[in-house]
Formats: sequence, C-alpha cells, structure tokens
Amino acid sequence: MAFDGITIACITKELSDSLTGGRIYKIAQPEGDALLITVRRGKEQRRLFLSASASLPLIYLTPDNLASPMTAPNFCMLLRKHLQNGRIVSVSQPGLERSVRIEIEHLNELGDLCRKSLIIEIMGKHSNLIFCDDSGTIIDSIKHVSGMVSSVREVLPGRPYFIPQTQEKLDPLTTDKDGFVTAITAKAMPAFKSLYMSFTGISPVIAHEVCYRADVDADKPAQALDAPETERLWQAFDAMMRSVREGCFSPQIVYENGAPREYSALPLTSYPGSQRKDFPSISVLLHDYYAEKDTVTRIRQKSADLRHIVQTALERNVKKYDLQLRQIADTEKRDTYKLYGELLNAYGYDVAPGAKTMEAVNYYTGAPVTVPLDPQLSASENAKKYFEKYGKLKRTYEALSELTKQGKSEIDHLESVSASLDIALREEDLVQIREELIESGYLRRKGGTKKIKVTSRPFHYVSSDGYDIYVGKNNYQNDELTFRFANGGDWWFHAKGMPGSHVIVKVEKEGEVPDRTFEEAGRLAAFYSKAKGQQKIEIDYTLKKNVKKPGGGAPGFVVYYTNYSLVIDSDISGIKKISD
Repeated sequence: MAFDGITIACITKELSDSLTGGRIYKIAQPEGDALLITVRRGKEQRRLFLSASASLPLIYLTPDNLASPMTAPNFCMLLRKHLQNGRIVSVSQPGLERSVRIEIEHLNELGDLCRKSLIIEIMGKHSNLIFCDDSGTIIDSIKHVSGMVSSVREVLPGRPYFIPQTQEKLDPLTTDKDGFVTAITAKAMPAFKSLYMSFTGISPVIAHEVCYRADVDADKPAQALDAPETERLWQAFDAMMRSVREGCFSPQIVYENGAPREYSALPLTSYPGSQRKDFPSISVLLHDYYAEKDTVTRIRQKSADLRHIVQTALERNVKKYDLQLRQIADTEKRDTYKLYGELLNAYGYDVAPGAKTMEAVNYYTGAPVTVPLDPQLSASENAKKYFEKYGKLKRTYEALSELTKQGKSEIDHLESVSASLDIALREEDLVQIREELIESGYLRRKGGTKKIKVTSRPFHYVSSDGYDIYVGKNNYQNDELTFRFANGGDWWFHAKGMPGSHVIVKVEKEGEVPDRTFEEAGRLAAFYSKAKGQQKIEIDYTLKKNVKKPGGGAPGFVVYYTNYSLVIDSDISGIKKISD
C-alpha cells in the first residue's frame, strides 16, 4: 500500500475541486508534525489534514476536528499571521511527484495583495510542510533540515525551495512511446520493477496492475519482452496515464481475509471484484484506512518507554529462565546416582579392591547395570560419594523447579502486558498498563504522585444475534470483566495457552446462546491475542462460574478445569463495534 504519485494526483484534484476559492478560517497544529486547516467556501466548511510524520505522512479532507494544544506552536502562529482569511487560489502537483502545492492570496499589513505557497512533501522520513513566498524562498517549515543533515537540499528560512532530483526517473504524464520502450527495456530487472524504477510516482502495486492489464508476466525480465508484449505494456500504461491526466479516478481498497491489503486511486483489476470496495472519494478512503493506522502509530510512539521496559524485562527473564532449564537438565542423573549408591550398598561386599566397575541387576526393573567405580575408594566409600552427588542434585533440582515456576509465571505476565500494549488505542488505555508495571516493581511511582484516574473502558461489541460482548484491553480490565462485571451464567472466552484478552458474552436473554454468537466471541478472543492474523486459533470457552482466580495470581491470570474449545480465525470485520 503506497502513497504514490497517482494517489497524490487524485487528492490534488479533489482538493482543487473542493477548496479552490475558499477562505482559510482556522489553522491548528494538533501534532508537532501535522496541521489541520479549516476552509470555508460559501456555506460549506471543510477540514484539510496535512501530516509530515516520518512514519505516516498524509494529506486528505477529514470530518474530524482534532484536539490542539492550548498554546499554538511557532509554525502554526506564523501561518495564522500570514494566511488567516487568505483565499486558496490553486492546488497543484508537479508532474507525478509526491508533493502538493497550495497557492494562497492574502492581504499583508499594508493592505497589499500577496501570494504565498504551502507545500507538503509526502516522502517517507523526509516528509515536510514548507511555507514559501511568491519568489519561491522558504519562509519557514515544520521541520528544519540543515546541510549537516542533508547534502542534497537545505530546508531553512531564507533558502530557495526546489524539489531535489535524487533519482533519474521520467515523468510518466509526458513520456511518449519511444521514451517508454527505451526506459523499460534498458533495465536488467523484472518488467514490473522496471516500470516503477523508470517513472516518477509509480508504485509496485500500480506496476503490477499495468502488467496485468497488458497480459504480461510481471516477473519476466524487461529485456526479454518481445515486440507484442512491449506494445501491450505501452497501451496499458498510456491508458492509465490518460485517466490520471483527465482526472478519471476510482478509489478502492482491496481486502484479504477481511483486512485491507492494498489501496489505489485507480481500479486494481488484478484482484477479484469481491475483494474490492469502491469509495466515493480518495479522502474518505484514506480517512477510513489510515485513521486507525495513524492512531496505532501515535500510540506506539507514546508507549515507547513502556514497551522498552517490558521488552528489556522480558529478555532478561527469558535468558534467566533458559539458563535455569539447562541447569535442571544437568540434574537429570540424580536418580541414577541414587541407584548406584543403593546397588553398591546391596552388592558392594563382592567388589574386588581396585575394581573400576561393578556389574549388578537393577532390582526395580530387572535390567543389568554397570556401576562406574573410583578404584582408589572402597565400595562403601563409592556409595557414599554417589549419595552425596544425588543429594546435591536433588536440592538443586528442587530449588530450580521453584525458580523456573516463578520465572515462567513472570514471563507469561510480561507477555500479557506486551499484548495489552499492542491492543491500546488511546493514551488513556496506557494508564492501567503503567499502573500495573508500577505495582509489579518494573516502574517507580513519581514522588508524591497519586494514582491517575482511569477513564479507559473495555471494547464493546454486539453479536449478530444481539448479545453484548465485552473485551478487556489489559490485565486489570480482564480481572474487572471476569470477576466483577460478569455473572456466573455469562460465557467466558480466551485464546488457549497464549496472552490475550478475556472476552465476556453477557447472557440476559432466555434460551441457549446461538452458535453464531459463540463463533463471533471466539473471533474476538482470537483477534485480541498474540495469535492475531493466523487462520486457525484454538479458543477455550466456558461459563464464567468455572473460571477461578488463584491466590497470589498476577493480574489477568486465571485457572479453569471445565471448558469447551473451538478453532477459528481472527476476522472480526462483520462484528458490530459499539465503543472503544
């Protein structure tokens, strides 16, 4: 899934149609690298979201009004000074570059009409939001890039703005047939790769689509294409570029197993129609697709410190646990030493002085046994030596058995905390996880700091048959759901033998719960577990009254001895979600 030049072209057309002639009403900076610009045109009001995030750069129209800091950052204040109430003159894209230029007219302090440009570059970790004057000089940018960081281009106030040409690629919108054939066949690589390596703004997804439409094997070497294949490839490519030039877009997402796999501003005919979903606009597509992804990306950044603590502790405990298991393996001969001692006490009277072995019969099994001897010791002294070895290994085994039990419990607990961090969607979801780490001794509570108020709540779904289903986001919520919220007759679900959420099906209706509700609850238990994404996941389920909390058990840890099982996938796309 690539934010390629064709996607940018589709966005540019939509913004041009929706915003040109509109006036900038509000400018906010909800994140350090993102802007939210409210534009009024006539009676309509639209919000434009622009993000220069290194991990998830975006530009689209959004219905959401994002929360902003009380004090606006300097870049936001600068834009307000120059662009507040300014009129958007045009929205354009140079070629198929991943860049959008918004031209704005406004009145300066003297009342003179001036023109400024706000440029967003969607270029991965090099993404930026740049504010320029009418001469192309940079006034400021949301990220400053000095010569120490980039030898290609400085992005600093007072520097000239230009798009760096870091790759020798052609403009696909102006390329003719001869230029296309020359560029494609000159590269010793598969045909699809030659396409996106030769032309600006073409992603691997679009390159595969061109090959599919041309009935050309995408993996066939470009230099091995014959004349008819090259002609078909050109015709498919030219038709696609004609659609881009004429603004004929059809945004769609391709789904696989209920999850989005690819998206494009043009139809991806290489996938079955049943897997493709059309969208009314590219902004709606991007909002739906990236809203959750952006939330996950942001929350991962905010939870980085917790993840580091958990991962470090987990690695340390796993290393210690593995060492203890190896030490336990070294005690496996303890019973053999005990047997040697017993046999020597029973038959040692017949051992000749200086003998190196003794042949005897194991009176437990009847099998012959050869007992190694120290020739410098008597039979009774050899027996004593074996009993001492046995005693030492037995004590070691008993001590290590308890330690490994504690170590495994600690590892399971930390893995469950790691799973909770993967589930968290909002900053308030991290509060209980942080509190759990404090109470477990992995974090210190800041001096004088009281417990933070918990506002996070479990996920709430409704099954196709109308049953309420609740999913815990962390270990504290799992305990709360299972032992304080659920009744004895409610159903409890959990992924078998792995970290995951407790899932509760509330039974407030008379009669048996339909099989479909059991399946949907099982899918939720699979989705909110470490096995998410697998095709076959075993789920244990039982009545809540059968689930017990062992004394001294870690948060979220339970035991049960009566249960049913089902094997299911983790596709929850058809289950209605009520709240996060």
